[in-house]
Amino acid sequence: MYSDIVDLRAFYSTTLGRLAERSITMALSSIWSPLPNERLVGLGYTLPWLDRFGTQAERVFSFMPATQGAINWPPQGPSATALVFDEELPLFDSSIDRMLMVHALEHAENPRETLMEIWRVLAPGGRLVIVVPNRRGVWARFEHTPFGTGRPWSRGQILSLLRETNFTPASWAEALFYPPSQRRWALRAHQIIERTGRRLWPMFCGVLIVEAQKRLYQGIPVAQRASRRVFVPVLAPQGAARSPTLTRNLP
Repeated sequence: MYSDIVDLRAFYSTTLGRLAERSITMALSSIWSPLPNERLVGLGYTLPWLDRFGTQAERVFSFMPATQGAINWPPQGPSATALVFDEELPLFDSSIDRMLMVHALEHAENPRETLMEIWRVLAPGGRLVIVVPNRRGVWARFEHTPFGTGRPWSRGQILSLLRETNFTPASWAEALFYPPSQRRWALRAHQIIERTGRRLWPMFCGVLIVEAQKRLYQGIPVAQRASRRVFVPVLAPQGAARSPTLTRNLP
């Protein structure tokens, strides 16, 4: 199941969504080190965090997967949003400094190909930050939030994928220790539950966050592959097929 852009935007406009955004922001802040004049790209639904962490970047772009859909961003000024395929990013080699993935890896058709493509566009020493639902967490078990869709990951699975695609994990963080409940008592006590869970049950967090660095000293075999992706506009006129009988009767 894929998360639709309309559902994602609607979730983060709710009280539970705003609390989830705040929890993930605090976890990201613990591992996010500023880079001077960085070129930052968000893949997936990253708008709430691009607004927070992209203020000092030289350039910021929001890439939204074709299966998810896209909305215009930022609201003021020229659009910095692009509808993309995560295995074929419209960027030159070594052209960006940091990639932030939220609501992306769990929906990737081929996670290995996606990370190899990100490796290609990252500059030497570039950083990849992934936010992904935790397989052991409660949030991955309920579909009324975007973290309950797609494929959740464990820490070991992410570690193996990063090493396989030539990334070196540098920092880890966790978020969403409180239950994804919309009841008033749960929303009011989310700060207490979040602090308690961070100390007592870190392995059952809702999302795992990892920052990894592009590794250069290991060679990667280069294989040319033809694109399997084709854009088909929804409202494109398809035309009408001619009947063989009608064609024969035409002068």
